[in-house]
Amino acid sequence: MIRLPERKARSETKNAIRRTPLRLDRREQLDRLACRPVDVLVVGGGVTGCYTALDAATRGLSVALVERDDFASGTSSKSSKMVHGGLRYIEQGNLPLVRRSLLERQRFRRNAPHLVQRLPFVFPVLTQDGVFDARIAKAFEGLLWTYDLAGGWRIGRLHRRLTVPEVLVRAPRLRADRLKGGLLYYDSRTDDARLTLTIARTAAHFGATVLNGADCRALIREGGRVRGATVEVDGREVDVRAGVVINATGVWSDTLDGLSDPGHRPRVRPAKGVHIMVPWTRLPVDGTVTVPIPGRARRATCTRWGDVVVVGTTDTDYGGCLDEVLCTREEMDYLLDGANTAFDADLGPADVIGSMAGLRPLVGGKEGATLDMSRDHRVSTDAHGLVTVTGGKLTTSRHMGELVVDEALKVLGRRARCRTARLPLLGGAGYDAEATSATGGVGAHLGERYGTEARFVADLFAEDPSLIEPIIEGAGHLRAEVVYAARCELARTVDDVLSRRTRMRLFARDLSVKAAPEVGRLLQRELGLSDEEVARQVDDYVSGVEREKTVLMEGLS
Repeated sequence: MIRLPERKARSETKNAIRRTPLRLDRREQLDRLACRPVDVLVVGGGVTGCYTALDAATRGLSVALVERDDFASGTSSKSSKMVHGGLRYIEQGNLPLVRRSLLERQRFRRNAPHLVQRLPFVFPVLTQDGVFDARIAKAFEGLLWTYDLAGGWRIGRLHRRLTVPEVLVRAPRLRADRLKGGLLYYDSRTDDARLTLTIARTAAHFGATVLNGADCRALIREGGRVRGATVEVDGREVDVRAGVVINATGVWSDTLDGLSDPGHRPRVRPAKGVHIMVPWTRLPVDGTVTVPIPGRARRATCTRWGDVVVVGTTDTDYGGCLDEVLCTREEMDYLLDGANTAFDADLGPADVIGSMAGLRPLVGGKEGATLDMSRDHRVSTDAHGLVTVTGGKLTTSRHMGELVVDEALKVLGRRARCRTARLPLLGGAGYDAEATSATGGVGAHLGERYGTEARFVADLFAEDPSLIEPIIEGAGHLRAEVVYAARCELARTVDDVLSRRTRMRLFARDLSVKAAPEVGRLLQRELGLSDEEVARQVDDYVSGVEREKTVLMEGLS
């Protein structure tokens, strides 16, 4: 998509560029939380809560954001990592959601070009056992035209047909004896955890108080209205006074709604989605290839992410503990069967080098399959003034934040215009993804994670030359990234760094275990942790990974 030059710099762009790194000191954030009443208190540090905080802060409201665990530690770090319109929603007849999603996709690409990149999707047309065969490929192409015209064109590419050789260039191990051709269209991908964290940091840049490890234990009432919350953080209870409280806790939202209204009836239906990771050398694909699941209506996707391919996803009801969601052996086998049906790969459990499982906060009754349920969001205000947002998806999180703040302003009796539609996230203003990737090396690695703020990470090399070294031999991430995470990204623990700041747990699970002691050492130096605390964090991390592997490989000798 060609954009005409702008005659003058936009104020949104100028305001989103920093000359010095944004240092986020935990003690300072906690003191602000304890001492300053705010207009808006957002509970929940997932992508929706973070964008809500950013939207409110840029409208001139005083804002605090609290998260029980870590930013994006729930659903927002366990998504399919797609910023997309959703072809399936056209099939379901939900064209308005597709149009909104494609508009928001383009806003993400403009506002966070370092974190949201264009991604090609290939649909192989197979003679049998395919997502669809040649008889209905023409009808499916009509669906792709609808997708392009609904807003897909904004990405700068339209869908097209592929010949058999063109498909095999992108997926050389597809079973060619069944292949009749393919269809190609474009969406986008993102590192969901880093995107969420960047939104939270951008909110802090605009004045919001943001704090992880802050558990909302009770709501404060005055005159029958919710006027704040009691938050437990670092062993201390803090009363946070607020004009309005926003519940953005995703699959946990019924719990907070119940604190406001004891008569609240649960409305969130958790749907479990899992992904597994296999080495790219075992399943060489470029971009995303959509494959069938034998005997199932659902399609699976195989997406390259560096040296790893992510295979997912499932969509099933979930009735277990919300705080421990793991991929099971049965779910792993389900996805391996799908990959092996389409590819001559002979993948087995030994090839699985990582997994993740998360819960979608769907809104609706218990009838029907979760796959068929709407991904629309819902914003409501109860009789006590608690504003709750549920449902939705990562792609529409900015728009959801806008609607939630609109609702909060009604409670406050104020008016202010939304400013996030054209607001770059930190690191996004002035970033040229193609130019940065062309440089290669450390600059490209840092650029696609921090954007134009990569220079602040690189500045650490002069302070300590050893920080340019990998965390551990074989790792793609640098020691400087751990130091930066502690100073500027509110990382508190080994798990914060390896699971969400670097994503090593996801894409290099066993190597991350070996890296844990070095991460602990770097955090100790930055945060003043005791030897006992560092040892506990490393043990907790290793135990968590072992638990994940045990559940995944259950039944294997």
